[in-house]
Amino acid sequence: MSEHVHQPDAGRGRDLPMARSMCWHCQSEMTGEYFCGRCVKVQPLSKELDYFTCLNLPRKLNLDEQALEETFYALSRSFHPDYYATKDEGEKAISLGNTALLNTAYRTLKDPVQRAEYLIRLEAGSAKDIRTSPPADLFDEILELQEDLEEFRALPAGEAGERRQELLEKLQAERQALEGRKAQMESRLREQFSRWDALPADDDVTVQAQKDAVLTGMQEILSNRTYVKNIVNDLVAATSPTGDDERNIWH
Repeated sequence: MSEHVHQPDAGRGRDLPMARSMCWHCQSEMTGEYFCGRCVKVQPLSKELDYFTCLNLPRKLNLDEQALEETFYALSRSFHPDYYATKDEGEKAISLGNTALLNTAYRTLKDPVQRAEYLIRLEAGSAKDIRTSPPADLFDEILELQEDLEEFRALPAGEAGERRQELLEKLQAERQALEGRKAQMESRLREQFSRWDALPADDDVTVQAQKDAVLTGMQEILSNRTYVKNIVNDLVAATSPTGDDERNIWH
């Protein structure tokens, strides 16, 4: 093994699917290892590899974050382009491609919202893409809110008039209420995570119907949450002096 090749911890990701069944360099048969056993050349990961498999994790929504990080950093050491600076162009290109796939997988699975959106697409395909839509019970309220926001934006920023102050206080109160609503949605989403993780691995008709119900429920929550989050962001930008907002893992 070349001194420039940093292999990850044993047992982590050693059987990741390759893009080819033979080594691209010496044509030796590949059996899942990401380095050829004969010529020790790095091998390209399959573009069909799903992110959960890429990071050696089950297709669950409440993930072991420590396992996620450990696998990511172990694989990063093996594929990092810095270790291939003196290698040929083929190995450089493969290390870049593998690193890009790995980084995207890690960013997606680390964030719970992106993780849920990705799992929905993975399980149900493009038909389940998340589309932003307003919660039905907030529709009229949000229409009024948008009218107030437009009026507030139209007033001169330096003017400290009574109407501007009235609108500012109203919009700040609405922001607080919507942030509470978003938090409730995130709590419901966590419940859906637990429901999904508790489902058996069987693919019979009954289990598939249960899976579909959970996926649909998550899709609706995510759609409504994205809409509310966008409104909150507009309110933050309009009413906060710096446009800053406190952030947490639920981006």
